[in-house]
Amino acid sequence: MHSSALRRAVTIAALANLAYFGIEFTVALSIGSVSLFADSVDFLEDASVNLLILMALGWSVRSRARVGMALAAILLAPAIATIWTAWQKFTVPVAPEAFALSLTGLGALVVNLGCALLLARFRDHGGSLTKAAFLSARNDAVANIAIVGAGLITAFFWTSAWPDLIVGIGIAIMNVDAAREVWTAARDEHRAAA
Repeated sequence: MHSSALRRAVTIAALANLAYFGIEFTVALSIGSVSLFADSVDFLEDASVNLLILMALGWSVRSRARVGMALAAILLAPAIATIWTAWQKFTVPVAPEAFALSLTGLGALVVNLGCALLLARFRDHGGSLTKAAFLSARNDAVANIAIVGAGLITAFFWTSAWPDLIVGIGIAIMNVDAAREVWTAARDEHRAAA
């Protein structure tokens, strides 16, 4: 029962993340937003994480720990992509369209809060894999609040690329921290299984 509920939750989270990736990536490219780009890549990474979790649920603790270590590396991918995008934006610091930025960030917040709530009850079950999925959704919800804020600041107070860039870099830092947490949990699982 617990296993089937976890599978269902992870499947729903994977599909929701994959669907919103397409939406957010398209908007990010059309308005030139670093933070939306970072978050959209993160949605794709989250979908991949959840699909890997689905595959690994029936595996041994040691095998799941190895997948957890791989997931820690995967969590770094959005950070690297964001840093590259931010670097390009520094050379041409044009503010993204504020309304689209906030509205898309708000949609992402709804998706991520839904996934975080769905996965919250499993975060301490299944080790580093479910911890990775929950942390990813939780961190993304925090990032989405910052994206909405960046859009509002750009619209009403400071028409600049900087709010978007700052949030994008903040998202990259959160991804690095989540990767560290998942790596630590996976390493501890691997040691306990040895």
